[in-house]
Amino acid sequence: MNNAAIEVKNLYKVYKGAAIPAVKSISFSIEQGSIFGLLGPNGAGKTTTISILCGLIQASSGEATLLGLSLKNNVQQIKQLIGVVPQEIALYPTLTAYENLRYIGNMYGLSGKNLRTKIKENLDIVGLSSHTNHRIETFSGGMKRRINLVAGILHTPKILFLDEPTVGVDVQSRNLITEHLHLLNKQGCTIIYTSHLMEEAENLCSAIAVIDHGEIIASGKPKDVIKEHNTENLEQLFLKLTGKTLRD
Repeated sequence: MNNAAIEVKNLYKVYKGAAIPAVKSISFSIEQGSIFGLLGPNGAGKTTTISILCGLIQASSGEATLLGLSLKNNVQQIKQLIGVVPQEIALYPTLTAYENLRYIGNMYGLSGKNLRTKIKENLDIVGLSSHTNHRIETFSGGMKRRINLVAGILHTPKILFLDEPTVGVDVQSRNLITEHLHLLNKQGCTIIYTSHLMEEAENLCSAIAVIDHGEIIASGKPKDVIKEHNTENLEQLFLKLTGKTLRD
């Protein structure tokens, strides 16, 4: 029995007008119930890969299946089963927290008492229940990150994609977000996560893949990959594999 939440085979993407592909025929598998870190420097192909798997852009070639469903043939069905937390804050700044979450919940077919209960429960968990009726534009960076997470999990997705979910936030918000991700994972949600924070990734992820120049250059359990490359931690491994040259 296949226990993969996601199977990727020879995924290739070249953007129109680009001289080189963003993703070069990559293949990998993500086990159900895992927290999978897709790690790489700026421009490595992380966001392109996640955007393809979320159905936001189309691959040039290759194939992917999510929960046994072909991305090519079942993209609308897949979108109902996944949650996406983008790096940018994907909320309406002039609407309140409640108005944003009600709108997003409606998009996923949630309504009535069920939706109100989910909004309340999730705002309680991320410590924002007292800000239910405050506009997003009045929130701090950490508060925006926390409610951005709620927006991606309100419909209880089976797979959650997170692109830099804790970038630029205070230590307390980062701790709360990572604790909640562990809880979601224990409840059966498979998590795919990108980050530049190697210590966080090492503590959070059960499996990783390092991508650079559109290619997977290492993959496996963090401890195994660190040991294989004779490094002491994920940050050392990352620098060894991707180099110390600045990426902008």
